[in-house]
Amino acid sequence: MTPNLTAIASGFLLVFLTASSGPAEIPGVRASRTETAAPVLRNTCLITKDVGRLAKFYSGVLQVSAKMSGPDYVEFRTGAMVLAIFSADAQDKYIPGSAQAGSNKSAILEFEVTDVDQEYARLKANGIVTDWVKPPTTQPWGTRSFYFRDPDGNLINFFTWLKKP
Repeated sequence: MTPNLTAIASGFLLVFLTASSGPAEIPGVRASRTETAAPVLRNTCLITKDVGRLAKFYSGVLQVSAKMSGPDYVEFRTGAMVLAIFSADAQDKYIPGSAQAGSNKSAILEFEVTDVDQEYARLKANGIVTDWVKPPTTQPWGTRSFYFRDPDGNLINFFTWLKKP
């Protein structure tokens, strides 16, 4: 699987992994690896001051049980990727000064779902999400999506493709 450019919108690039017979080409970007496979993103880790709070939040939002490895680390297997939650105190012991919990203002966690409107109704009804950013909206690039924030302020997008790229 190689990255395949499918949409550019609002100043940020949406890249989705899709099967292809050859390497994806992005205009103006020269491939630096010709003999080895490109790195594959497998894990996103959120650093938090309250692992239990975020674990409870994501268990409800994703409807996936957390795999705990002690009080400082939790994982959610979401298909092709893992969403991990790690304690800010433990991170600071491991790599001092490398992360600041709850200060993300530049990345979006994007989850593809079967039915955006159904997921929006479910999350509205169960009260897990309290920080809503944008209601379900049909986007010009072919998705329907809604945005909300987790308890640490991380931005989350639930989306459904209306027309496959």
